[in-house]
Amino acid sequence: MSACVFLIAMAGATAVGYLIISLFGLSIVPAVMLSAVTGTLILFVVFGSAMSLLRRSQLKNMNDMHRALTETLNEIANGNFNVLVETDPHAPHNDIAEAMNEMARKLGTLETMRQDFISNVSHEIQSPLTSIGGFAKLLKESAADGQSRHYADVIIAESERLSSLSDNLLKLSTLDNNKIPLNRTDFRLDKQLETVALTLEPQWSAKHIELSCALSKSSVNADAELLSQVWINLLVNAIKFTPEGGAIQLTIDNGQVTIRDTGAGISDEDKIHIFERFYKADKARDRGLGGNGLGLAIVKKIVELHGGRISVTSTLGKGTAFEISLPGLHSI
Repeated sequence: MSACVFLIAMAGATAVGYLIISLFGLSIVPAVMLSAVTGTLILFVVFGSAMSLLRRSQLKNMNDMHRALTETLNEIANGNFNVLVETDPHAPHNDIAEAMNEMARKLGTLETMRQDFISNVSHEIQSPLTSIGGFAKLLKESAADGQSRHYADVIIAESERLSSLSDNLLKLSTLDNNKIPLNRTDFRLDKQLETVALTLEPQWSAKHIELSCALSKSSVNADAELLSQVWINLLVNAIKFTPEGGAIQLTIDNGQVTIRDTGAGISDEDKIHIFERFYKADKARDRGLGGNGLGLAIVKKIVELHGGRISVTSTLGKGTAFEISLPGLHSI
């Protein structure tokens, strides 16, 4: 670059010298002196402009790299390890970009191993749990006293709880691996919610819960089976944590599904964690009520697979509302 700048300055100085001689008729010596001064000025101007452009280019490259690194870190923090930063041996901070790519690849490998392990264990554990539950029921039928029947009931209940945990882990592992292709169809979402509410009627009727529906006629393009799992999980939770004589309301309004209850509510501290796996907001009651802290994680994953969003608003002692927005949901 310096050689180019020098040649440009010399060419400019020579041109100025010839111009001075031809226009003003000066002798060679003054003309050479003036052309030297002019060449020096040209040299400074050209060199300064070149350095300014170089600094701007470097600053732009640094800003681009900083933005790419930040975006990649955010993706990795959200569990997406299939992102890579474009590397350039001549770019600033290229060593950081290469190290980040290596980190993402290794984390992706570990995540794949973790998901495969969970999937395999969850699948293999189902058979012995089914056997344990079956033999426990046989023992209960042949038990000669109440204490033996009680122990058999405990074995049956615990085997069913473990089976539910295994099943939910398998579902999450499958969803994480995106092994379930979305079988999208157009269907009436209001009808699906009504069907789920009727299916769970024995549960909310047993607690004398008033369940009301304000479902505008709506259609959505989605996987009907997976969305049904969302409504079942959310309604079962609402029933579980709503006291005797409480109320649950289902609504579809402005392209959004809301499931609202008058239960115990969720604290602000717990709200930011409730979609995390194995997190239990009500640690004192959860074991007695069942559940393994995976239901809401499954709900969130299914909603996100559809490109939707789920949020929660809650007040302790007053109840909770889950709001689900789905792309393509519209009134008919």
